[in-house]
Amino acid sequence: MGEWCGQADGWVGRGALAHPVGWRLGVGVRLGRDEARGLPTLLLSEGALPLNETAAAVLRLCDGSRGAADITAALLAEHHSVAGEQVLAFLSGLAEQGLIEGTCLGPGGSC
Repeated sequence: MGEWCGQADGWVGRGALAHPVGWRLGVGVRLGRDEARGLPTLLLSEGALPLNETAAAVLRLCDGSRGAADITAALLAEHHSVAGEQVLAFLSGLAEQGLIEGTCLGPGGSC
């Protein structure tokens, strides 16, 4: 049998039954903008986290329908200079903190 794959790498499931994961903002988390500083922010129930423009672009693409590879491809299409490994590391860190969550993109939305 295949190895279990974690959500951080963009797949869940076992071996050939693995399905891609789409990323979305966690419950109570949304994107905003600090108008005083002119910075995008991630708004949380306990405060706000300032973001750079690339991080904000990644999070705008976290609508539940895209995995890390699709997010990277969309960023590259918009002329953002970013490596897939950077996007994956960023998403993994946010997922570990509960700021984003994965949704299964498998058949029927089940994994």
